[in-house]
Order: sequence, then C-alpha cells, then structure tokens
Amino acid sequence: MKDAIKLYKEPRPKTCDLIAAWPGIGNVALIVAQYMKDKLNAEQIGEIEPFNFFDPIGVRVKDNIIEAPQFPENKVYHWHNPSSNRDIILFIGDEQPSSKGYELANYVLDVSQKFKVKKVYTCAAAITRIHHSEKPKVWGVATNQKLIETLRKYDIVLRGELQIAGLNGLFLGVAKERGIEGICLLGEVPMYATRIPNPKASLAILGVMTKILDIDINLTELANLAKESDEEMKKLAAEAMEEFIERYTKPVWPQEEEEEEEE
Repeated sequence: MKDAIKLYKEPRPKTCDLIAAWPGIGNVALIVAQYMKDKLNAEQIGEIEPFNFFDPIGVRVKDNIIEAPQFPENKVYHWHNPSSNRDIILFIGDEQPSSKGYELANYVLDVSQKFKVKKVYTCAAAITRIHHSEKPKVWGVATNQKLIETLRKYDIVLRGELQIAGLNGLFLGVAKERGIEGICLLGEVPMYATRIPNPKASLAILGVMTKILDIDINLTELANLAKESDEEMKKLAAEAMEEFIERYTKPVWPQEEEEEEEE
C-alpha cells in the first residue's frame, strides 16, 4: 500500500516536530491542530489515500440524487519556522478507522520520517469531574522519562497511570515502537459534556504546546470561542436541570388532599 502516500511537495527541513490529530472526545485534538494550521498558515504538502483504511457505510442524497461515496480525508501540512531550524509537520485526519488504526499510524510515521521528524505530539481529552466554568488543567504523558522531566517545567499534571483511547493515544505507542520520542497533552473535559466540542480544553493545551515548541500563535480567537462555548454550556445545563425538575420532582402530598383542604 505504499502508493497510498501522495506527496505534492517535499520540503527539506533540517528537522521537524510532528503534530498528529484525529477526532475524539470534545474534538479537543482536531481543534488544536486545525487552529495551528490556520494561524501558522501551514501549506498542504500531501495526503494519505483513505481507500485502504476506510469502508463507506452509506451515501448522501442531494435533491433526490445519490452522490458518490465519500471518504474521510487524511491531509499532511508543513510550516517552515523562520526563527529556528525546527519546522512543524501537521497531520489531520477527518475520521478514525474502525479496524486499521495501527496501519494508518505507521503510514503517518513513514511520511514523517521523510521530513526528519524527531518528536511527535498528540492531544486528547482527560475526562474529569471538573465543572465547565472552571479553567481546565493539562495532563501529560510521554514515551520516556527524559520527556517527563521536560513536562514538569510547564505545570503539567502527571497522573501516573491512565489509558488514552483511539489513535490520539495509539499513535504514540506506535512511535515508541519505532524509536521516536513523543508527548501527549490532555485537556480536562467535564464528564457530562463529552459529546460537545470543547475549545476551552484545546485552548489550555495550546497554551502549553506553544511554550514547549517555542512558537508564537495568537490565541485570542480560540479564547473567544471558548467563552462562547461556556455560555452555550451554561444554557444547556440550565435546560437540562429544568427538564429534570419537571420530570422527576413530585409534590410531597397528593394533589387531591391539597384541594380538599383549600375548600
């Protein structure tokens, strides 16, 4: 399946860091990667063909006409760092494969090694009992103890033992198999809001990641989006509470008795 890798351009950086992202809880990783891509104006240099990793399970219909099957995109971007010799490669996948994640991870690393990637980064959600109004902390894990000591410099929570589901976690395990260093940063997400996009957790991660990578990205737009998300979350929480009260609370005495006493 080597023909699955399509490169339109082949920059020749001295060395690179890779940031890889797939959808996950709160879309935390995708928000981070897409925001970085946009703000850095990273250039698309290639893609990994999806046909060997995904099977369409349906089709879209527009104006009663069936459209051709759609496959998720797996795009590769490059950003040249003008202030150092360490560029950034971004891999952004629209979807996680149901059964061939290990193979896809290896393909992404194949592409990365073409550009002399020395360290890989992923992001994920850390599901906790945090309230949505609180500032989320950032957890960190790494492929070796040396990187753990690096994380200690950035006020990152080190939880010791945890499991990271999906490709945002598996990818680092595959990187370690191949002798490539890696770090995963996890932003805290409320237990009751795992199905809602969480730019606040992504903002917390980016605040740390930009320091680790020593790059300057304007986070104002994401901060504003996080505030809007907080307001929407507050509204949804209020609606859920109203529905709960209406459905599950009852008078402590029968309604008929109350009416008789009033007479």
